[in-house]
Amino acid sequence: MSAPDAPLALIGYPSPTARALRDLGLIAVGVPVDDLPAVLEACRVLRFTGALVHPSQERAVVGAVSPDPDARRAGRVDAVVLTGGVGGGGAHGTYSLTDALMDTVEASGYAARGASALFVGSGTDLSQALPLVRLGFAQVGLAADTVPEAERLARDLPASVRGYALSRRDPTLRSLAERADLIVLTGGTLPPGLLQPYHTLADLTGHAQTGASGAARLDLSGLPGLRLSRQLLQATGQRFLPEALGGVVGVLG
Repeated sequence: MSAPDAPLALIGYPSPTARALRDLGLIAVGVPVDDLPAVLEACRVLRFTGALVHPSQERAVVGAVSPDPDARRAGRVDAVVLTGGVGGGGAHGTYSLTDALMDTVEASGYAARGASALFVGSGTDLSQALPLVRLGFAQVGLAADTVPEAERLARDLPASVRGYALSRRDPTLRSLAERADLIVLTGGTLPPGLLQPYHTLADLTGHAQTGASGAARLDLSGLPGLRLSRQLLQATGQRFLPEALGGVVGVLG
C-alpha cells in the first residue's frame, strides 16, 4: 500500500474532484495535459502513486505510458501506476472498465456461461466491452458500423467462442438477434424491433429503452462504483469499497 501522504495525479479532471477525493483521505493534484510524457515523468520522480484519467484524456494517455493488454486493446487508459523514483521506474496504464464491467455482470447474477450474446455498437466502444466474452458465452455476434470493423474485432474472440460479424445496418440483424439471449448495446441506438421478450438488455449507453418489447434489463447501476474502486486500487494501492464511493462517483459524473 502507498504512503498515506503520497499524492495522486488527476489528468483532465476539474478541481471539485480533488475535494471529493480528499473526503476519502487522498491527496489529489490536478496536472497539465499538454505534455503528458513529461508530466507523468515529473509525477513519478516526485513519488506520486499514480493517476486517474478523465475520459477526455484516455486516448491521449495511451501513448504516454506502457499500457496493459486491456488498455492496448481498447486504445484507452483510465488509471496509471507510477513505479520507482529518481533514476528508475515507469508509468504503466490500465483500463479498469474491462474488469469492472465483468464484475458488474457477475454481480447481477446473469448466467453468461453457455449463453449467446449480440454486441451492437461501433469499433471503439465494442472493443471496450468485448472482454465480457471471458464470462463463458458460447456464441457471440458483433454488429459494428461496418463489416470490416466487426470482422477485425471478431478475430480477438477466444477459439472456444462461435462468432459472427456483420454491419449493424444489415437487414439480417434482426433474425440473427433471435439466436441471442443477451443484447449488449455499447454505442449508438438499437435498431427498431431488435428486442424480444426473451432478451436481456445490457445497455452501456444509459439511453436505450426496452419499450413494449418486454425484454429484461441487466442492472448496471453498480458499474461506476466498481470501476472507480478498481481505478483507485491501481493508482493508489488502496482498496475502497464501491458502496463507499457514491459521493465521488457523483462528482466524477
